[in-house]
Amino acid sequence: MLVAPSLLSADFGNLEREMQWFNESQADYLHLDVMDGVFVPNISFGYPVLKHVARLCKKPLDVHLMIEEPQKMIPQVVALGAHFMNVHYEALTHHHRVIQQIREAGLHPAITICPSTPVMFLQDIIQYVDMVLLMSVNPGFGGQQFIPHTLDKVVQLRRLIQETDSKALIEIDGGVNLQTGQKLAEAGADVLVAGSFVFGADDPAGNVQALKALS
Repeated sequence: MLVAPSLLSADFGNLEREMQWFNESQADYLHLDVMDGVFVPNISFGYPVLKHVARLCKKPLDVHLMIEEPQKMIPQVVALGAHFMNVHYEALTHHHRVIQQIREAGLHPAITICPSTPVMFLQDIIQYVDMVLLMSVNPGFGGQQFIPHTLDKVVQLRRLIQETDSKALIEIDGGVNLQTGQKLAEAGADVLVAGSFVFGADDPAGNVQALKALS
């Protein structure tokens, strides 16, 4: 299992300390939730914080843009040296065009869908993305409870990926812990995003290791 701890739950007063244990852990990616107060109610962190974190982080960045018109941030995400640029299906009008722009910029394009968005909406673009993020909580707030229907969506998405011969990874964000993580692993998930379960733990690196052991 791949694990992407979410910076949203980190101690922002001690980012250097947080990044030190993170860099030494078995985490695969650092998940960065960017919010604009429009697409979602909250605002998280802006580009100056992202640049600071990018300098401290020694692992690939998974940038999740919960914003309107995310394509406008392609140059900034490229400048961060990010691996994935993750944009919301619901925030786009021309999905294929934006996915192409992201890939042409040298990033790995990823698409996110909210809990109420059907998996079938992805059938015409699934072959063009490197990852699909299924939100297992409503975007914009940390610490929410896992929505059980996500498990059915993972199964549906895995079937769609197989039917289309897509290479996309399945990522899950929201309410992830050992219990929900095990169910997600069994359903076919590839990447688990974990916020409070990791950054809020007494032994965050240990919790990363425990999630990675799920299968």
